[in-house]
Amino acid sequence: MNIHTPDIERTPDDSQAKVALDVLRAWARGASEAEILALDPAIARLLPESGLNYPSLSREYPEDFTVDAAYKASMPDLQNGPSSLIRGSQQQIQHVGISNFRLPIRFHTKRDGDLTLETSVTGTVSLDADKKGINMSRIMRSFYKHSERTFSFEVIEAALDDYMTDLDSLDARIQMRFSFPARVESLRSGLSGYQYYDIALELVESAGIRKKIMHLDYVYSSTCPCSLELSEHARALRNQLATPHSQRSVARISVEIERDAGCLWFEDLIEACRRAVPTETQVMVKREDEQAFAELNAANPIFVEDAARLFCEQLKADHRIGDFRVVASHQESLHSHDAVSILTEGELFAAQSLDPRLFGTLVHPG
Repeated sequence: MNIHTPDIERTPDDSQAKVALDVLRAWARGASEAEILALDPAIARLLPESGLNYPSLSREYPEDFTVDAAYKASMPDLQNGPSSLIRGSQQQIQHVGISNFRLPIRFHTKRDGDLTLETSVTGTVSLDADKKGINMSRIMRSFYKHSERTFSFEVIEAALDDYMTDLDSLDARIQMRFSFPARVESLRSGLSGYQYYDIALELVESAGIRKKIMHLDYVYSSTCPCSLELSEHARALRNQLATPHSQRSVARISVEIERDAGCLWFEDLIEACRRAVPTETQVMVKREDEQAFAELNAANPIFVEDAARLFCEQLKADHRIGDFRVVASHQESLHSHDAVSILTEGELFAAQSLDPRLFGTLVHPG
């Protein structure tokens, strides 16, 4: 049963608040620390003699406060503290830094001048075993110094030099990811539209050796050769209409760009993929284009093993490309699983173990 006392509901005046405070302090003088802490924590502010009170802090934002050199020098910097502050094993860390900070970057294109694209940047350095940590904002500051320039691998190298110096590191990496638009013509109607390609540029320095890497996701249609032959068998022997299965498929092409071998344009790598597997998914489609695409798929049936080898053939023919990797995923319409393949050339991309979610990252939603 709830009892409402009129005196409690009435707003107390100053004299009543003072009496209440005196009663609280009298009680606190005989109470234990545990008893005081068991109350609302805000009550400790009213009991300075208990030793549990908080300091009186300003709750106003100091808009007119300015930071001078002496104040900055007084500020703690735990990340640059002594090795005695390291938690866990004193072990070298191969990659530490920041991922997915975004800014507009201007890129050269092969035919259409410069293009400004929203770009996601990852920057990391190695960390020696006896160092506590790094000031990660220095990576961003180093990159921003070059962000107004039209980007090339030479500009990325200048940014890498800056933050390797700022962070006193021997190894470092920069990766820049963006969606690159290219206008693509339809097969027969004369229409055209923008195809978007996920591209990443990567610069890696390890043990004094620098490597330039380009990654491209190429999306295409794959018609199963076995299904095509079985469909034609049903037509020929039983006069039965049948259609082969095909599916959206993705190849992630990663290539090392040879030093002093000339520029490998984004468009060059895209064209190499089209030569290897011409059944790229379409942008603008009328009925004549849809029919043409069906004919194109029938002329180029492809298993996932074929895809890897056809991409490999084109990459090996380009003198600008050194080591490379092809990861292909045919996201089956027949099966409830995907068909996948990986082909590597050279030591750079060779690996015994796979990221458990590697193939899951190759899904490209419409």
